[in-house]
Amino acid sequence: MSELEIELAPHAGEPLKPAKDRRRRTSRTSVFWLGLPLGVITFLVFVLPLTGLLPDGGQDLTATRLPPAFLDGGTWAHPLGTNKLGQDGLTQLVESGRLTIMIGLVGALVAIGPGTLLGLLAGYCRGWVDKTISILIDAQLALPFILIALAIIANRGSSLPVLFLVLALTGWASCARVTRSATLSIRERQFVLGLRAAGASEARIVFRHVLPNLAGTVVALATLQVGTAILVESALSFLGLGVVPPHSSWGSMLAAGQDELSHSWWIAFFPGLAITVLVLLVNLIGDALLTHNDPRKRRR
Repeated sequence: MSELEIELAPHAGEPLKPAKDRRRRTSRTSVFWLGLPLGVITFLVFVLPLTGLLPDGGQDLTATRLPPAFLDGGTWAHPLGTNKLGQDGLTQLVESGRLTIMIGLVGALVAIGPGTLLGLLAGYCRGWVDKTISILIDAQLALPFILIALAIIANRGSSLPVLFLVLALTGWASCARVTRSATLSIRERQFVLGLRAAGASEARIVFRHVLPNLAGTVVALATLQVGTAILVESALSFLGLGVVPPHSSWGSMLAAGQDELSHSWWIAFFPGLAITVLVLLVNLIGDALLTHNDPRKRRR
């Protein structure tokens, strides 16, 4: 049995406590029931356009600003109404959802990658490495993300690669701070001290033993970062700095409907509701995963 297995294995002959077992089952159940509607949303967004069941999403200037089907004047030909160009709201919502989810996933990856690496180095190496990275983290967190976005977009223009660059630069610091804190705790555990005493190299300890123990925390952080990336993109698109035509996201749909709220509120309401539901589900799953992978809660 390896040092890691010895450290994590329960004491011989010690049965699982009923309360601890119930907490673990509750955590897994919470993740399942929160992930179920999220999976349904993702399935509909990516599969429904392939079925041919959606209304025509092209422009129709003879059917502009039609209300949803459940309001007076609405029709089931356009269940969620139409926008100022006569485009069907449901079709646009589903098709824009694909780009929104992709931005959330890619935005999480480009932020969690450097954030995890820098947090791991800061927490394990300590000394000047920790001080340097901690100063960078504090400096980045002190800057409002909108200033960073404005500086980059003014220099590079609005495009998806530039948006991903903004998400990476504004998201890595919070991931690095949490990863650093978790690494500081892991590096002082008995199995790491035993590996050092046995003569294992620092690189082997970091990548073969410390990093696997961070996997649960990293997954939870990545989940939370998906919601953050979607909110950042929505805020930038609302200001005209995010997704630009011919691409469309829920954030750009929300921005397009901001001038129609007084008489055609549904144009902005449904993409806003979709953003709220998606981010809420993602954040609740991230919180559940963080609770499930918190060693302090597991040992109670």
